[in-house]
Amino acid sequence: MPRNGSGTGIDRRTLLASGGALAVTAGVAGYALGPGSSRATAGPPPAASRPAPAAPLAPYRRGTTLDSVAAPRGAGPGYRRLGPGPGWERVVREELAAPGARRTERRTALASFVQFTDLHLVDVQHPLRYEYLRAQTASAWRPQEALSVAGAISLVERVNALRGAPATGSPLHFVMTTGDNTDNNARSELDWFLTAMSGGRLTPNTGDPRRYEGVQDSGLKLYWQPGDELRDADKAQGFPRLDGFLDAAIRELNSPGLNLPWYSTVGNHDQLPGGCYAPRDSFWAEYAVGDRKVMTLPGEQGAALWNTVKKGGDPTGELYKELLRSRPAGMRRVTPDERRAPFTPEEYVRAHLRAEFTGPGPHGHGYTEANLAEGTQFYTFRVAEGVLGISLDSTDPGGHYEGSLGSAQFTWLSQQLTAHKDEHVLVFSHHTSKSMRNLRPDPARAGERRHSGAELVELLRGHRNVLAWVNGHSHKNAITPHGSFWEISTASHVDFPQLARIIEIADNHDGTLSLFTTLIESAAPQRTDFADLSQSGLAALYRELAFNAPGARTTLFGAPGDRNTELLLRKG
Repeated sequence: MPRNGSGTGIDRRTLLASGGALAVTAGVAGYALGPGSSRATAGPPPAASRPAPAAPLAPYRRGTTLDSVAAPRGAGPGYRRLGPGPGWERVVREELAAPGARRTERRTALASFVQFTDLHLVDVQHPLRYEYLRAQTASAWRPQEALSVAGAISLVERVNALRGAPATGSPLHFVMTTGDNTDNNARSELDWFLTAMSGGRLTPNTGDPRRYEGVQDSGLKLYWQPGDELRDADKAQGFPRLDGFLDAAIRELNSPGLNLPWYSTVGNHDQLPGGCYAPRDSFWAEYAVGDRKVMTLPGEQGAALWNTVKKGGDPTGELYKELLRSRPAGMRRVTPDERRAPFTPEEYVRAHLRAEFTGPGPHGHGYTEANLAEGTQFYTFRVAEGVLGISLDSTDPGGHYEGSLGSAQFTWLSQQLTAHKDEHVLVFSHHTSKSMRNLRPDPARAGERRHSGAELVELLRGHRNVLAWVNGHSHKNAITPHGSFWEISTASHVDFPQLARIIEIADNHDGTLSLFTTLIESAAPQRTDFADLSQSGLAALYRELAFNAPGARTTLFGAPGDRNTELLLRKG
């Protein structure tokens, strides 16, 4: 059963590193492996121009949710301001192994990294967005989403400021994104994601370069109109009027880029228009770059469309295309923009390989020329000595937002686990075990069987070298034991609570390992100022608006045992 505990022990090597006596730099262990290879090819280039954070005297709490978490001020219904709140203690979970009494004295840090997931960088003016389904699902439109890029950059700033791993003092080796890096499979969003992660200036605006042209200046009560006196549905709940908000939201931003190597895992929103439609014809590209956008839809029509999407009844989007072709009354003209075109899986990989996005490395961020040649989006990489990472592609190309693995990838994964039986293994994917129930055939591999999350769990349980399966998709924090490994699911960065996760691996030298998980907020101030529309002010508003968004659930935090933890397991 879970219990509170500090889990703070470190070994002599870690103490030397934190004191500067041992020269260990962040990211030195990030070797890339080809999709079918078990041999290391090349490590990331040195981040000479990006100074690594100072190593800590571990353990430490400052800058993590162990120290403080943004919390609502006051009580009652309506819009609530955020401010500094108490932190969350670490919980020891021993479902898979009992904690040894002297583990904190003997512990050796093996590796540590940061997980980003479900960033959903949103081109909020994109013609293919279905904001008009807001009445049916809170995920169709969010009051905060125009600030998604500012929020992502603030997460990058938080990681850059970390003093290593908080429990063991290990240098952080890398950042892994576990999919839905973009929201609507748009080239504009992909460019913003890659720039935010690698560093540079970007302007989160498409269409008219001088003004915003989306639903938030439409005069429709369905959406928060921040610069309008209109008493819309959100202002009726206490949302403020913020003059200049939309101008600030599409203003140029500057990302420092991560000071760690980073790797990328693909999600359904990175591959499918709307995160759910299999793109089998040219309609999606033509409409995405065009000059028409649906802003509103009659309730009954919207409910019928959403019920079909939810059940996966229209995987190629025929009903959706019919709706858009009909030019409903709620359709308006917008400025066309070629940057809104969808990207193919090949273009996704090729974009990661572009030199201007290498940042601190590795080149391709896990993807290689072999992925292009083989038409794949899965790979292996070196986490640290004796620790292998495996990144999977769990999107079903046949359509729908739930996932699965094709037989070719499933077999490849089994081979990799066997080939590396003497090493610890971490598996990364976008979908969770419970959201891999979509077994539609891949249109490009009509005869290939698809494999569910339950089958993947059984495969991983058959290999005792697997320590953890790290994923996202569900937009909530959850940690699940699976007999011999832990499934670590982390909430999204577009919905509240917008927390990334540090994961550390340590050998207790008593027959057990400890996986430490520590949630972190962005670097944005926990307290907001409505008059502050600077880059950091927008990131703070991003968090507060997300907390107040209708339909937002504090249950996405997860239970205490899903947040800051020490997860024990027996060595294989």
